[in-house]
Amino acid sequence: MTAYKDQVQGRMKEVQGKIKEVAGKLVGNKELQAKGKAQKTRGKAQAKFGDVKQKLKATKKRATKKVAVAKRKATKKVAAAKKKAAKKK
Repeated sequence: MTAYKDQVQGRMKEVQGKIKEVAGKLVGNKELQAKGKAQKTRGKAQAKFGDVKQKLKATKKRATKKVAVAKRKATKKVAAAKKKAAKKK
């Protein structure tokens, strides 16, 4: 499942759980109230999991860019060193 889907589904479960929890309180049904709390908690966890997946993806993207920049710089330094060495000969 994608990060976005986890976030959306998690938040939907969170809202559904809150509705069940409030409905349980209104009608005095402790079981419905407890199920609502549990669903709300699972929803929060799923949404947080999606958030973490999204952050990891962004971090990986930034790290990949940094590696590419470092490779380009190293390649330029090697080329400059070779050029300098060729001039000395």
